[in-house]
Amino acid sequence: MARNVLGGELADCSHDPVTGFYRDGCCETGPDDAGVHTVCARVTAEFLEFSASRGNDLTRPAPQFPGLTPGDRWCLCASRWKEAFDAGVAPPVVLEATHARTLEWVDLADLEAHRVTQ
Repeated sequence: MARNVLGGELADCSHDPVTGFYRDGCCETGPDDAGVHTVCARVTAEFLEFSASRGNDLTRPAPQFPGLTPGDRWCLCASRWKEAFDAGVAPPVVLEATHARTLEWVDLADLEAHRVTQ
């Protein structure tokens, strides 16, 4: 059973749009997930602009991907969330749906400071 950053069972992040590396609505990860898509975030316009400036335009639709709008919940790469945090534009995080592996990149206190309820 996958664990979240709080030590509990990993909750689903989003089914609309369907997120997760495995497109199962959950920020689960595995050996084939090189990007470590483990942070369940509620994306903001500021974060989406930041991500696009780094070469990953999450607003642009693609096959099997509707494109994101502010307020959508999405499993972000742990390293991208940390990069956004360091730049002062980290989006809010649903801790119950954020995989424990995130703690390899980000301190729990920093995640808690950006906590949003489900």
